Amino acid sequence: MHPHHDGSAFHVSDLAPKLGDRVTVWLRAPEDVRGVFVRYTLDGEPAYAEATLDRARTATCPGERWWRAGVPMRNPVMHYRFLLSGPTGASWFNALGLADHDVPDSYDFRLIAHDPPPGWARDAIIYQIFPDRFARSAAGAGRPVPDWAIACDWDSTPVCGSGPSTVNQFYGGDLDGIVERLDHIGSLGATAVYLTPIFPAPSNHRYNAASFDMIDPLLGGEAALGRLSEALTARGMRLIGDLTTNHCGSTHPWLGEAIAAGDGSPERGVFYFDAEGTCESWLGHRTLPKLNWNSPLLRSRFLDGPDSIVARWLRYFSAWRVDVANMTGRRASDDLTREIARLVRRAAVTARPDALVIAEHNHDASPDLDAGGWHGTMNYAGFTRPVWTWLRCEDLDLPDFLGVPDPVPYRTGAQAATTMRAFGGLVSWQTLTTSWNIISSHDTARIRTVVGEADRVELAVGLMMTYPGTPMLFAGDELGLTGVNGEDSRTPMPWTRTGTWDQRTLGDVRRLVALRNAHPALRSGGLRWVYAGDDVLAFLRESQEETLLVCARRAAGEPVALAGLTLPGRQADNLHGGAALTAASGAVLLPGDGPTFQVWRL
Repeated sequence: MHPHHDGSAFHVSDLAPKLGDRVTVWLRAPEDVRGVFVRYTLDGEPAYAEATLDRARTATCPGERWWRAGVPMRNPVMHYRFLLSGPTGASWFNALGLADHDVPDSYDFRLIAHDPPPGWARDAIIYQIFPDRFARSAAGAGRPVPDWAIACDWDSTPVCGSGPSTVNQFYGGDLDGIVERLDHIGSLGATAVYLTPIFPAPSNHRYNAASFDMIDPLLGGEAALGRLSEALTARGMRLIGDLTTNHCGSTHPWLGEAIAAGDGSPERGVFYFDAEGTCESWLGHRTLPKLNWNSPLLRSRFLDGPDSIVARWLRYFSAWRVDVANMTGRRASDDLTREIARLVRRAAVTARPDALVIAEHNHDASPDLDAGGWHGTMNYAGFTRPVWTWLRCEDLDLPDFLGVPDPVPYRTGAQAATTMRAFGGLVSWQTLTTSWNIISSHDTARIRTVVGEADRVELAVGLMMTYPGTPMLFAGDELGLTGVNGEDSRTPMPWTRTGTWDQRTLGDVRRLVALRNAHPALRSGGLRWVYAGDDVLAFLRESQEETLLVCARRAAGEPVALAGLTLPGRQADNLHGGAALTAASGAVLLPGDGPTFQVWRL
């Protein structure tokens, strides 16, 4: 067996310490380890504390012992790792595992003294809705189609691709339509609804806001937002909004004011203008002028007081998902992102103490996390992409993954697990478990298109519900909807065509969400990988109360023996999947049938 520590409450005495506290950390190590030190950085300088054997903690696996040591919370972020003395010499142990060579600090474990995320966030099941395509009330059906829009029949398929008309396809979904479908959302076990933008804008996606001071009348306005918020609250559910801090729309009055104002004026400073008077836009999209966070006026509009943009709408929302968070405040020599993240978080929690702020980010977000700003990220890099590469169907024909100019590769389970460990090891446990695990979204292909069959959708949903992090399910994935890119995936929900629903997938989603909701170990327990092969991934989720073994197998093969695990009574309770788990010759035997997703209580 190998040493283990994961930063969870199973191995750390306090996940939300304050400056000046002393936190106990535990390491589980083989019996032949003779001594352990914890190395931490104190004001930037390495320091060491000798660990002692903790005889009050019994071995979870045969042949292991628990060591404990204290880490002082001198700094807001305390990095630490372990130094082990054994029969073959000294080794380092960090978030990537055991190393027989010196390692950099990047993969040290982290303790965070910043105020923690709200408790509800870790336990949440997020259901994402693209409002124009989810549901349309009778009032919505009767509203005039705006001048910019191309009216579409609800049961027609959106145009695939990125032509100019894609943003004009208008189906007329609204907020009262969502209220009418809350029974469906509730039946899935979701605890929060995340809406893509609902501010007025001349597009179906509304990321080019024409105002931040009102809710789009096409969605029913602020009154409809109030009705939706109240209906969710009555069900014990929460509402999450989508805020663009990197840009607004070219029809926003701010841009007109800036163009009319003279050089050096506060209004003009809200944007970036070149010497010819052209306003810089996000990635060259002229409808999305980039905001300049050097501007005191912009900061005041977003952040100052209860009527600021960040604060005002938290009367209805419990959280903001921040669009293009990775580019907010970044341009050439400007790098204000972490500062702006802290200011947005401060404004949010001042307005609403239980507010959550999640950053959109599709590559390595770690430099912007654990810094008192974004509570977490949309974990495309550390979850979505490795899951896709492992489960994708062999004949998948997708040109890219969120801009990567190459088809999605087909990789082994070992490669996928290595990626997940690599990205997860760069952030604190607190941030990892608050970040959103996603199998598809309004910006990607649908998971059913990626994996090709219901069996593999079950594997993807199963991993999303059992891997550390907050699951985010895109509306329609539970019905088996397909789509090859973001626009094609924004298919209107087929409410009147229930015969097209994939009942197998719908049942799998409900069962797996219920499993997560029923077992705290899946929401807050530690993570211990026990096997990663070509076609099999297996890990433990551990807490003081229970240990769950998760096995995802993409294809049938030989049974896998897990040495070092034992079964009281030589069998385990199956919680999902129906397969028996047996023990033989000092090992637990994973069954060889597949594709299959199994969870057992050990």
